[in-house]
Amino acid sequence: MSASATAAYGRLKARFARIAILGEAQAMLHWDAAAVMPPGGAAARGEQLATLSGLAHELMTAPGMAADLAEAEAGGDWEGANLALMRHAHARAVALPTELVEASARANAACETVWREARAQSDFGRVAPYLAEVVRLQRGTAAALSAATGLAPYDALMEGYQRGIGAADVEPIFAAYEAFLAEALPRAEERQARQPAPVLPQGPFPVATQQALCREMSARAGLDFEHARLDESLHPFCGGTPTDVRITTRYTPEAFAQALLGVLHETGHALYERGLPPAYAHQPVGEAAGMAAHESQSLIVEMQASRSDPFLRFLGPKLHAAFGGEAAAYAPENLARLWRRVERGFIRTEADELTYPAHVILRFRLERALIGGDLAVADLPAAWNDGFTRLLGLTPPDDARGCLQDIHWHDGAFGYFPSYTLGAMAAAQLMRAARIAVPGLDEALARGELAPLTGWLRQHVHSQGSRLGFQDLMRAATGKPLDPADFTAHLTERYL
Repeated sequence: MSASATAAYGRLKARFARIAILGEAQAMLHWDAAAVMPPGGAAARGEQLATLSGLAHELMTAPGMAADLAEAEAGGDWEGANLALMRHAHARAVALPTELVEASARANAACETVWREARAQSDFGRVAPYLAEVVRLQRGTAAALSAATGLAPYDALMEGYQRGIGAADVEPIFAAYEAFLAEALPRAEERQARQPAPVLPQGPFPVATQQALCREMSARAGLDFEHARLDESLHPFCGGTPTDVRITTRYTPEAFAQALLGVLHETGHALYERGLPPAYAHQPVGEAAGMAAHESQSLIVEMQASRSDPFLRFLGPKLHAAFGGEAAAYAPENLARLWRRVERGFIRTEADELTYPAHVILRFRLERALIGGDLAVADLPAAWNDGFTRLLGLTPPDDARGCLQDIHWHDGAFGYFPSYTLGAMAAAQLMRAARIAVPGLDEALARGELAPLTGWLRQHVHSQGSRLGFQDLMRAATGKPLDPADFTAHLTERYL
């Protein structure tokens, strides 16, 4: 390896570190906007985010970057993977004019602000022109990326969230799941109807008690609050940086499960960020392996572990001690009937794990049509309602429970939704592998100990960063690429 090739790689690492730090600043501004920013700050925040996006894009596309990428060499698996990811990021960046990047950031910020009002009023017409502008810019982005990468426009957007998986991979997986659901859902509902009705714990549930419990359970899962915060927002999320992770949830005195399970979900995301390899911080190879990989980590903590029979045996008495009331409501078998209840509903974030993929399948099909120009924004509510009726036999009564419920499209996130169900499938596959590899895993969960599971994940997923693509990561951790059969086997065991 020549000295000039080594020097070129060193310059690239320094440049990508600056780009990553700009991204961290954006992440903090996004968290602030969702958690504490007053409404009057929205316009200025949009300009701040647009400016940072533009600066990062200018750094990525600056003169000399292409020459350094062509000349640079790097030895070893990690450094070689890092250089390959640099080249991949640069190829996507140079396809996009800075003006388009900044315009998209402004349009996304404006649309997201109006969306919050439109959803509260169930008024799609209020946000429609803003969403139309977001979609127009996303189509332009998709076209530019498609021309540069050779991918189909929608696939080029998907690649921004999960490399190596396109619509052609997702379509058969989703079609097979749709067929499975058509047969499994009535069976699950029939089986559930034969069981005793669940007993609902009686509140109120003091918010301060919920906050303390959520923080304790997050820490029990392994989150270090020297490097994390737990706050409130309208939509629970995980943001921040690997050394300053921000998770949020929402509380209501009438119920505690939404807040608690939401925190456990976001804790899974946070643990992934905290477990990324520090030696490669601010480098592409030190980032998470994609959003499907990220969703697998939140869902293995929330769905696979925290709603499992062994963990509920630990959690039930703890909840009863915190909130009081009838002990029967906190019996493990009752919590299982409550938290694993199958119910057709309109809201994705409230869906059970059997019907949740139907919500994702609908969004995948609609956003692909929007980007492809086959669906106009004005026709989105009707298309949503028709598709939802076909998948789950229900018709949303209003747009707040239909096409207005999610933030993603209004913030410019097209191509993201498939990651949710791919992540759920990966979580089931990883949990199966962990049970084989970690003796006494379920016994540990019954004692409220998640460390054996999260330790295994730290070794096989978190610490790998982006060194491996999603499928190779799954192969290394479980011995095979993504296998949806592990997910349907999990659902069959739990619900049928």
